[in-house]
Amino acid sequence: MHDRSHAPASWRIALPHSAAAVPVARALVRTALAELEHTADGDTAELLTAELVANAVEHTAVERTAGGSPIELVVELLPTGCQVEVHDPDPRPPGDLTRPGVEPPDPWQEHGRGLLLIRALSSSCGHRPTGSGKAVWFRLPAVPAPRRSPE
Repeated sequence: MHDRSHAPASWRIALPHSAAAVPVARALVRTALAELEHTADGDTAELLTAELVANAVEHTAVERTAGGSPIELVVELLPTGCQVEVHDPDPRPPGDLTRPGVEPPDPWQEHGRGLLLIRALSSSCGHRPTGSGKAVWFRLPAVPAPRRSPE
């Protein structure tokens, strides 16, 4: 088998500005991570990607975007792990992504835990302005793939 674990690769896809974007984003991350033998934890990557995409859909009003501009998902695989970015057209920063909040989320509320999960489960995370809004990202470290038994 060809080992591509040292070759960086990236995927970029436009997603609809709707809840339908979340399963598409999860599937893309799952497919991208399957490309390498040594990669990041796929379940965690899918969970955190779903949180970022759901936040972009929920907190970026379609009216404020350029004609309902799509959300863009960028998945980059590196020898050290992976980085996932979600681009949206809203330039406002995503709450307290890089600083823990003073108060924990209300356990009785359905919302408010996404950024906490991203901070807790990623090796690093943040946001940056882009020419058309912002990118919110997280990184996960590489983990060795399970060994296959000889056939």
